[in-house]
Amino acid sequence: MVQHDPGTAVGTAVGSESSTGHPAPPEWLANAVIYEIYPQSFADSNGDGIGDLPGVREHLDYLEWLGVDVIWFNPCFASPFRDAGYDVSDFLTIAPRYGTNEDMTALIQEAGQRGIRVLLDLVAGHTSVDHPWFRASMNDGSDHRYVWSDRPGDAFVPSPGRRAGWYLKNFFPEQPALNFGYARLAEDEPWRQLTDAAGPQENRAALREIIGYWLDRGVAGFRVDMAFSLVKDDPGLVETTALWRELAVWMKDEYPDAVLLPESDEWRTVDAGARGGFDADFSLVIHEEHSALFNNGGAGLLPWQETTEPCYFDPDADPAEGTLAFGKFIGLWNHHHDTNGPDRLVVLPSADHDFSRLACGNRTTEQLPAAFTFLLTWGSIPSIYFGDEIGMRYLAGVPEKEGSIWTPKYNRAGCRTPMQWDNALANAGFSTAPSEDLYLPQDPDPDRPTVAAQREDPDSLLHFVRRLVQLRKSTAALGTRTPTRLLAVGYPLVYARNGTHLVVINPLRRATQVDLKLPGGSTARHLIGKGVRIDAGTVHADGFGCGVFELPG
Repeated sequence: MVQHDPGTAVGTAVGSESSTGHPAPPEWLANAVIYEIYPQSFADSNGDGIGDLPGVREHLDYLEWLGVDVIWFNPCFASPFRDAGYDVSDFLTIAPRYGTNEDMTALIQEAGQRGIRVLLDLVAGHTSVDHPWFRASMNDGSDHRYVWSDRPGDAFVPSPGRRAGWYLKNFFPEQPALNFGYARLAEDEPWRQLTDAAGPQENRAALREIIGYWLDRGVAGFRVDMAFSLVKDDPGLVETTALWRELAVWMKDEYPDAVLLPESDEWRTVDAGARGGFDADFSLVIHEEHSALFNNGGAGLLPWQETTEPCYFDPDADPAEGTLAFGKFIGLWNHHHDTNGPDRLVVLPSADHDFSRLACGNRTTEQLPAAFTFLLTWGSIPSIYFGDEIGMRYLAGVPEKEGSIWTPKYNRAGCRTPMQWDNALANAGFSTAPSEDLYLPQDPDPDRPTVAAQREDPDSLLHFVRRLVQLRKSTAALGTRTPTRLLAVGYPLVYARNGTHLVVINPLRRATQVDLKLPGGSTARHLIGKGVRIDAGTVHADGFGCGVFELPG
């Protein structure tokens, strides 16, 4: 069982100045509810079967109704799409499949009128092999925009051009690593350059140009892909964080309301975000600690897994194993705040484009209110993956698409299927294209969830999520500024926010209960949720029960 000290707070409290000495993040980020849009799967406006920016614009009213105030787009830039847009061929041009730069500017303006900001995904560490920079470098031995070796080695790929040698890849072979230098030289690798060499400095300047270009067009900031991969052989990430800190200082001076968020929050990078001047950290669903919450194996095995490990939000979990799984999450959470200070913000997603969904495997829609109650009241910044708010399913057996298969047991396409708007329309309202021309197949279940059906049902998951978002926004105690105090770890999970509100969550199929000495006594006013009651200090939770309560003052 996970041990805990009921007297120890594990939450965050945002002040006017961060504990790292860097400027505090802007107020809007601390209060944000983020909504991730995988652009090719959200809404298709022109009937080609692929989602686009005008399609997103057509659904801004829905996002405003839902209550989200930040859209995070996966990469929208020009790309050959060998890795679904994470292989960029032009950072300053919107991919034609999505529209134009003017479409992005119009979307930003129209979203802003609804109080919604836009974050872009910045692929900082590599490009596509089709990028003009690489096309020049592979034919010019004096070009140092990329890392080139005179011999084969781990992660090095043979040159496809006139230049002899091998280039370093960052992920797929089609994604050559930009040269931001090495933290140290090595006699047996004479091609290494330090961070102050011409090539690395040219790439730093390019990063600043790209960031400034989009911030000038109204973007609110960036979530940075593989943020800590830039400088190679960098013990302690000293040079990489120095690079980002330099950019962050420039950004805060020129664009004080904009933010940078790193793809991060693991033990290796627990303080790197703060040292690099990033405004918050961003959990990855494929990391062990997030997987300990939600990865039930329904989407297959991650490349480093041999078997599925227990997760906390499993309806049939062994209580002891589920509690230990939650302990993995809370261990990193506490270490993160012990290291960076209590004001450090962390983004915690429901899911994302790289693995599964909340509705996956043996976890079905009826079990998701408990998960959303946790995500929207824990004290992190929540990020809702598009479709999770209606319980869209991860689809097993979906064909490979644009690099979705990393290993034979890991296919990301199952979480990237098109949004389900309205079953009365063709392709559930996603596109007017023939179904065989859709970006990916849709859920074939005739009872698949849709926005239209759930908007008509006041008891639906969608309405529950919307009410949770409204409650979070109207109740400061449930946000990122107040401490979280664990009262019971296991099933049910019980925690207090700011000493004024109580949250109870039971992911199990069966009822559970726990005896507690509650802050303010044994009475509490129910605010949201179902299947939870408090009786003389005993918290009773039905199967899949969840609730938020206001404690007496």
